[in-house]
Amino acid sequence: MSNGTTLVLGATGKTGRRVAARLRLRGVPVRAASRSSETPFDWSAPDGWDAALRGVEGVYVVPPSVPGPVHGFADRAQAAGVRRLVLLSGHGADLWGDTVFGRDMLSAEDAVRGSGLEWTVLRPSNFSQNFSEKLFHAPLVDGELALPAGEVPEPFIDIEDVADVAAAVLTEPGRHAGRVHELTGPRPITFAEAVDLISRASGRPMTYEQISVDEYAAALVEAGLGAEEAGAVAAMFEVIERGVITGTTDGVETVLGRAPRTFEDYVLRTAAAGVWRR
Repeated sequence: MSNGTTLVLGATGKTGRRVAARLRLRGVPVRAASRSSETPFDWSAPDGWDAALRGVEGVYVVPPSVPGPVHGFADRAQAAGVRRLVLLSGHGADLWGDTVFGRDMLSAEDAVRGSGLEWTVLRPSNFSQNFSEKLFHAPLVDGELALPAGEVPEPFIDIEDVADVAAAVLTEPGRHAGRVHELTGPRPITFAEAVDLISRASGRPMTYEQISVDEYAAALVEAGLGAEEAGAVAAMFEVIERGVITGTTDGVETVLGRAPRTFEDYVLRTAAAGVWRR
């Protein structure tokens, strides 16, 4: 087991804060980095990267929305003596075609693969927690989630499993070197089924409405997202509809030796915490 200092980027984000907590519980020194942390880290401010990387053995890399900086960061990491990089990417990144997300994910993956360091890529499917943390939460609380997702199911993964896998990979040097772990939940379900399960568990009336990709992009812009970013998010559903990323994998079991948590487990835990109450 590795006990060297691990730099966790995006340490206040969905996966970063969970990964940092798990590493601390394993007795691993953690440098939790974000724009507001004690050792600040900002993808748009390379002058601060060296301080964040100093004395670090491994890095959990949550890439920025633009891919270019990861290449320079990987070079800095190697120069600083870092031994391993664990990159958060996306399920079936090489199947996304010429989309913004596809290009960005593969560019970041190329950066860590070409770094000369021990590397591992984690490719999780859509997080179950998207229904309770930001993305889909507010519409569900209002009673209706409208998305351009049809009958093609998605193998949602519990973000707690992603954090468990990341912590294991970061503390088991050599075992996962040069590996790409595709991470999914145990079964794919449609967005309509997901909303129904949440409604049943929370005791609140919720419905799912299917809309077009263009309608969804327009709604995102109305909610304050830039047109380019809104288009990229909406295009994600076109990839889902092609069915190329609907299959499940054994990635979680390969790393952790257990099955991934079910979507129903996530829904019961989250409903009990009152997350979908007004």
